[in-house]
Formats: sequence, structure tokens, C-alpha cells
Amino acid sequence: MENLYKNLSLLAPESEIKFSESMTKHTSYGTGGAVNAFILPKSMIELKILLKYLSENKINLFIAGSGSNLLVSDKGYNGVVISLNKTFKNLSIKNNIIDVETGVMLGHMVKNAIKNELKGFESLVGVPGTVGGALIMNAGAYGSEISTYLDTVTSLKFNGKLKTYKKNDLKFSYRKSSFPENEIICKATFTCEKGNIKKIKSNKIVASNKRKKSQPLKFRSAGSIFKNPSPDMAAGYLIDKAGLKGTKIGNAKISNKHANFIINLGNAKSDDIIKLIKIIIKQVKEKFDIILELEVKLLGYDKESLYRGI
Repeated sequence: MENLYKNLSLLAPESEIKFSESMTKHTSYGTGGAVNAFILPKSMIELKILLKYLSENKINLFIAGSGSNLLVSDKGYNGVVISLNKTFKNLSIKNNIIDVETGVMLGHMVKNAIKNELKGFESLVGVPGTVGGALIMNAGAYGSEISTYLDTVTSLKFNGKLKTYKKNDLKFSYRKSSFPENEIICKATFTCEKGNIKKIKSNKIVASNKRKKSQPLKFRSAGSIFKNPSPDMAAGYLIDKAGLKGTKIGNAKISNKHANFIINLGNAKSDDIIKLIKIIIKQVKEKFDIILELEVKLLGYDKESLYRGI
């Protein structure tokens, strides 16, 4: 198996490949153990080669964005992590059309959309992560979702074949999309509407101020840990009413500012965060008979084990 990993450098000599790489450097939490290889593909050609090789040799593969919505086990991950975050970065805007590669940070696309007087994305300013990650989870904030103005998406199957989707080919709902798990999203096109620049900037300021007022932005986190159970029931409200605000394990803490955020106070471990997640699931179920669904992605953990026995 070790030789299989070493071959990656020969197959994709231009790509950045790091072996036995700690994921503390690649997650917003700053936690997590090592993966066998962490890869930043240089080009579509090398990405195709890598995906085909990994698939043929049945090597475990996880596709990551910027790691802003990811919790990696302290024990690491037996496999390869591929991220387009630092390489697939092209962005162009012509008239009301945005063509973007999915390694572009969502915030960068939003700022450029605003600069070009395109409306609809301004409430997403400050939402972390890449465009690819945002599409997969249908990221949204304050009534707006990234899928609203989506036109087409180009993805690469793990067998190396490209596929193009129109929006109608896909299903989007609250923090969900129907993208197949054995594909990696590479490009997207958005058809937007021109708007009044003063109104757009005003909307952006309102959204930014709400985020600053309600979220613990001074600490490392993965954003919202749980999805809201319904449009009129916030996960943070339930966690707060369960009396869990401020609960601390190691250097991980349920934020006093926003109960749906678990923050890293300095040198927390992923296991500290997982223990708090388990407590939240259990306490909210006992108090309200509601089972909260994770919004954060797990790597190296058994998600189902979090819900056993509740």
C-alpha cells in the first residue's frame, strides 16, 4: 500500500502532494490527525489521472474544500484527501454571467459579484468555504442560497470522465444537494441579475453586521454544527434552552454567543469537540424529543455512533 501512495507523485508531478500530512493545517478548527496523502491538483489533466488511479486501486478518497466545515478525527484518516482550494481558482464575470472554478473561496466570488453590481449573493458575504463546498451543502444565510442563481455545473467522476449538469438536473434543499458522492465539482456557472449597487451594498452591510453580532468570529470553529430542524426552529435556540451554552470539554466550548457554534479556545482536540456534539444530541433529544442533524462534515469518525442509544 505504501508504494501505491508513492506512485501519486509520479502520476501527477506538477501537483502538490504531501504525505502523512496533519489536517490541523487544513481545517478551520485547527484540529485533526494525519492523512496518508493530501493533494492539491495542479490541473484538470492531473486531477483526472489521480482520480482514475485512486479508484482503480480502491484507495479511500475524501474531497475537501477549504476545511471550514470539516472535523477530522485525532487519529487521522486512512486514505487520500484532495482539495481544489489553492489550484482551481479561475473566476470571470461577463455581463451577468459568473464562470468560476470551485476552488475559489465563496467570499471572493461574492465580493466580485457585488463589484459587478450583481444581486442575490450579498447576504453570503462572510460565509466561509469554497464555491464547491458551498454548492454541495447548498450554503445559505439570511434567506439566500447559493443554488438560487446556479445555471450549470461541471464535475469529474472518479473514473476520470467529465459530466455537465444543468440546475434542473439537480435537487437542492436546506443545506442539501443531490451531487453524487463519487464526483468532484470543478466548475460552475451562475446567471445573475443586475441590481442597484447602493441597495446591494446596504444588504451586504446588514448581513455582515448580523454575523458579527451573533457569531463568535474571534475563535476557530466550523460554523454551525447542526442544521436547523425547521425554518421556524433554530438548532441554536434548542441547544441554549437545553442549558448547554458555555459547556466546556478540554479547550472546546459551546459558545456563549451562539449555542450552535463549538469553538476552539486554543489547543482543543477533535475528540473534545465530538464529546460536546454527543452531549448536545443527547440533551436536545431528551428535552425536546428532537434529533439534531449534523451540518459539519466528519472525517475518520463514525457518524452513526453519535446517535446510538438516544
